Amino acid sequence: MNKIEKILCDYPFIILDGGFATELEKKDLDLKDRLWSAKIIAEDPDAVRDVHLSYLNAGADCIITSSYQATVPGFIAAGYSRSEAVELIGKSFRIASEAVKLFYETSPDMSKRPHPFIAASAGCYGSFLADGSEYRGDYHLDLKEYKDFHRERVDILAGAGAEIIAFESFPCLEEAAAVAELMEEY
Repeated sequence: MNKIEKILCDYPFIILDGGFATELEKKDLDLKDRLWSAKIIAEDPDAVRDVHLSYLNAGADCIITSSYQATVPGFIAAGYSRSEAVELIGKSFRIASEAVKLFYETSPDMSKRPHPFIAASAGCYGSFLADGSEYRGDYHLDLKEYKDFHRERVDILAGAGAEIIAFESFPCLEEAAAVAELMEEY
């Protein structure tokens, strides 16, 4: 039985967090960047943690990392080194873990809700392109290229401790099928 099934045995539903980027923008953080909210992992990790905490305090049972647009090639295109990119992608999960730990330590009564958990966000290939392709799906790679692109991020996030990957906003059926096939390897 996986983590979600265990929770649903004791609780009738799971509450997810909300619009992460929207909350960062409310903090006057500029997300107009090819990395979108992923750039805040490097620039203001405390703000990322605070958004996670605000969702946990609002009742979220599952928070989603700020890694939707975080890819090694994306960070490299933004001027980071490969090792910095790998570190920042893993850091997205570690920040969320820190928020869950802090929330759990400071919450007065956890008996009425499940222990919060984390889903590591992974956007489609189009989100890496940072040109709106993630909405149109007008990009095409072959099966191996899609799998290689996503494998790297999955490996980094899993290495940081992620047990759940939330693949989000896939407008391209071929890419979704490639990811489903990739996940059979884990």
